[in-house]
Amino acid sequence: MKVTQEKLPSSQIGLEIEIPAELSQDSYEKMIREFSRSANIPGFRKGKVPRTVLLQRLGTTRIKAAAVEELIQSSLEKAIEQEKIEAIGNYQLRSSFDELLSKFEPGQSFTFSASVDVPPEVQVNDYKGLEVKAEEVLYNPEEVEQFLEEKRQEQATLIPVEGRPVQFGDTAVVDYSGQLVEPGEGQSAEILGGQAENYQIEITPGRFIQGFVEGIVGMNVGETKEISVDFPADYANTELAGKAAKFTIAVKELKEKELPALDDDFAQAVSEFETFAELRESLEKDFQAKAEAQTKANQHSALKTALLEKVAVELPETMVSQEVDNVLMQAAMQLERYGVDVKQLYTKENLPQLRERSRPEAIEKLKLVLGLKKVIELESLEVEPEAVENRIAELKPQLSPDIDLERLRELVQAELIQEKALDFLAEHGKIELVPGGTLASVADDSDLELSSPATAESETESETDENTESVSSENSENSEPTP
Repeated sequence: MKVTQEKLPSSQIGLEIEIPAELSQDSYEKMIREFSRSANIPGFRKGKVPRTVLLQRLGTTRIKAAAVEELIQSSLEKAIEQEKIEAIGNYQLRSSFDELLSKFEPGQSFTFSASVDVPPEVQVNDYKGLEVKAEEVLYNPEEVEQFLEEKRQEQATLIPVEGRPVQFGDTAVVDYSGQLVEPGEGQSAEILGGQAENYQIEITPGRFIQGFVEGIVGMNVGETKEISVDFPADYANTELAGKAAKFTIAVKELKEKELPALDDDFAQAVSEFETFAELRESLEKDFQAKAEAQTKANQHSALKTALLEKVAVELPETMVSQEVDNVLMQAAMQLERYGVDVKQLYTKENLPQLRERSRPEAIEKLKLVLGLKKVIELESLEVEPEAVENRIAELKPQLSPDIDLERLRELVQAELIQEKALDFLAEHGKIELVPGGTLASVADDSDLELSSPATAESETESETDENTESVSSENSENSEPTP
């Protein structure tokens, strides 16, 4: 079998394949035998249909078409193996099938053209000396104090209050019922789910729709009050969005928080540390490390953006299509976590448009991955096996016990080698650190990541197989009674 190669755009190899005469005859005879075994022709048992009857009933065109299809498929596989071509994806026929069929004659040589996608050739120029700006995240001691205060609030004890009205920071037990107010008519209609009894609510600004909590402030136990509110135009429940309402509220109990002292007992209650001094020291180190990690992530994000401009590659459609699939799958998994019915979004009608929208992101990801791999190859960067196992040991407690460890190992290996490549670019580049908030927009690092161990569990599960209060935020779903 004679094979002639031709380099084509978009990382394709063109193949002109000449099939010897004996193979075209063999393929034709093979199709006749197969049709003879399967054809249902009255008066004849399967496999016993005479050749002349079979050709008369089925026609030579049908048998030739089957022979041509078989020849194309089998000879392409042999040609790819013979020429040692690293093909990805399915082949594309460059010759017209109808034209091939009209020219095909059993016992004569047969030539056709096809193309296959191959791994792209990647060039990364001037990747050393990248000049970028990145925002520096500084450690703020107030974060430690804020964290400790939040833990104090969690550990607080509610104690009854008498002799004073409701104030911010309290917890009140209330009955309430709400009605929509129709404009101009003064009529009202009961709000579905807008009633509750003995409902415990923290008196915190912005916790419910604007005006609800604020209206409770100043009330006394045993007092009943009517307040007017407006549901925001972007309220999650579209039936209530933008409408006026009134709520009748009765305060039944009032409690305030008794906060624990920041001492050793507190440290033992909220952590594994024996003393408060040890807890504070640990928190300071954690927040310092967090600030350093965020700064490093900003540096890596800037380097990725700069590296993309240095990557020259023609991406084969097979790779782009596969990465579009990955982008859509990851988006679907994230939407499902937010409770979105993906089946309603990923419909047959919507999918082509969604795929087209995802192409730029897929192409950018591919270029980055291939660019980093080229840097890794050119600089002979490696990750020690011990580093991989150490990272896996850190992650395992956070993941499901039945996670696919081999898949996890692959993802960790990919993440660590990427980090090494980015660290190399940082060491050989020029990074100007600027104050936080200086740059107009910083690329979301996750948009350009290789597969990350953080998603290993959900990815492996998909391969094998918050609720918040509705009124705690203007944009949340109605998971609690609507005030």
